[in-house]
Amino acid sequence: MIERTRPPLAGQRLDLPSICDICGKARSTRKHAKCSSIRQQRKNAEWSALQAEKTAAKQAKGPRYARG
Repeated sequence: MIERTRPPLAGQRLDLPSICDICGKARSTRKHAKCSSIRQQRKNAEWSALQAEKTAAKQAKGPRYARG
């Protein structure tokens, strides 16, 4: 199994505003590849914390089908 560094983006809606938080322009009118990479670097710690919470919750749940 491959360990993910970030949760899959299709799992939930991305709560991103229509105005870019990096450059302040509308995200729908310009290319935001540079802004996207800057945002990913800034959010890396947040993604790691979220992934750790999900992993801890999954391990605390225990096996799905217990025998015996």
